[in-house]
Amino acid sequence: MRIARFTDGAEPGFGVVEGSVEDGTAEIAGIAPHPFGSFAFTGVRRPLADVRLLAPVLPSKVLCVGKNYADHVREMGGDSPSPQPILFLKPSTSVAGPGDPIALPADSERVDFEGELAVVIGRLCRDVPVERASSVVLGYTCANDVTARDQQEADGQWTRAKGHDTFCPIGPWIETDLDPSDLALRTTVDGELRQNSRTKLLLRDVPALVAYMSAAMTLLPGDVLLTGTPAGVGPMRPGQTVAVTVDGIGTLTNPVVAR
Repeated sequence: MRIARFTDGAEPGFGVVEGSVEDGTAEIAGIAPHPFGSFAFTGVRRPLADVRLLAPVLPSKVLCVGKNYADHVREMGGDSPSPQPILFLKPSTSVAGPGDPIALPADSERVDFEGELAVVIGRLCRDVPVERASSVVLGYTCANDVTARDQQEADGQWTRAKGHDTFCPIGPWIETDLDPSDLALRTTVDGELRQNSRTKLLLRDVPALVAYMSAAMTLLPGDVLLTGTPAGVGPMRPGQTVAVTVDGIGTLTNPVVAR
């Protein structure tokens, strides 16, 4: 099931995407009250092309792991992965949706794209064992962990560099029926392939990350977990378009502008 958040000019709501996106026949069927538990169809139905897709959730937090692909560790100058996951947070205000512009701040000279698989939590949980991780996951979506690289280096920690408004595009929807263990992940800039990897190369896979993150803090319905980016990260310029594609989910596309 593909669950999206959308607006047709009225109040935003959730819906299920049905039909084929590729041939233009897809529709969105409204649901209520939300996808985090039992829901009912509202009777609202629109062609997908006639609505605006929004960030599929508004998380209380975006919890991320750094350096979770060995090739990205090497491209960033590391010799070997860290002995334990490196966690950091992006604020809820950094979240943007499909089609929303990524706004580059004036006080940064280099802002990078980082395509990633994102996990959407489906229910309140804490201390989740690895073997039960899938039971707390609603589904998966695409993400771009946008990073002001010069600020990351200057600050010695990552809050400002990764926390600017629009620095966490997610979408276009949540795919609930998906095995995340070996998915193709690609990022393009103006159609040029920049990242090309698979989630089987994650140093810590999704169940391990859910267990580790939930041991540190309570996860709430709608929280988003970013699983890390592979090699190929690079800078963006105003006027460019960045697209992150995860097989089985779809493509998250965002234009880049100056703020």
